[in-house]
Amino acid sequence: MTTLTDIWSYLAQGPLLWLGLTLGIYILSDWVFMKSGRFPLCNPVLLSIIGLGILLVVTGTSYDTYFQGAQFVHFMLGPATVGLAVPLFANAQNIRKTALPMAVALLVGSTVAVTSALLVAEMLGIHGQVLISLAPKSATAPVAIGISERMGGLPTLTAALVLMTGIIGAIIAPQLLNVLGVRDWRARGFAVGVAAHGIGTARAFQAHERAGAFAGIGMGLNALLTSVLAPYVLHLMQ
Repeated sequence: MTTLTDIWSYLAQGPLLWLGLTLGIYILSDWVFMKSGRFPLCNPVLLSIIGLGILLVVTGTSYDTYFQGAQFVHFMLGPATVGLAVPLFANAQNIRKTALPMAVALLVGSTVAVTSALLVAEMLGIHGQVLISLAPKSATAPVAIGISERMGGLPTLTAALVLMTGIIGAIIAPQLLNVLGVRDWRARGFAVGVAAHGIGTARAFQAHERAGAFAGIGMGLNALLTSVLAPYVLHLMQ
């Protein structure tokens, strides 16, 4: 037991340990997701968070130590978001044909996402920085964190809320769209992208390339509109 503890202490000093474990746990989680027939509750992001959380608790590792090793994943958020331009370009013609419906859906979706979160929070007695941190939860993480910081919220809390929103959206949205009878991949993808940003977009790409492309544009436009709507709605409520 002492030998194992010494080995772990030695390995934990290496910056690549947590990056390797993060990728390994995600690959395992994705394998479980595929083996389950893509069962919604087996979402690989959700399983990875649970797995990494358990590992951090068991090993007594702080989040700061973990982040020092796995920060490359955080860095790749930017390039991954920019990379969504490739399927968008490939579906440019379809996007132009549906520009007006998308604009209406975007306005309604972004407004409901911001307003409903703030209203429910106020009804539950939440105020101050926590309330502010809720406003941009439906935008993609880099944008949401920036909005929260600029408005005086708690960026760390916003990041957690963004993650929760994406996971819940990726789990619920496809099933809800099935119940509502929405079959068009463009509508399905756009709805998931607006509601569940990056995690939802990844889920949309797994379902269909066209859905992924429209999810990407929904995610991008929602981030832009949320940066304008969130401070305005919050100001009106205050």
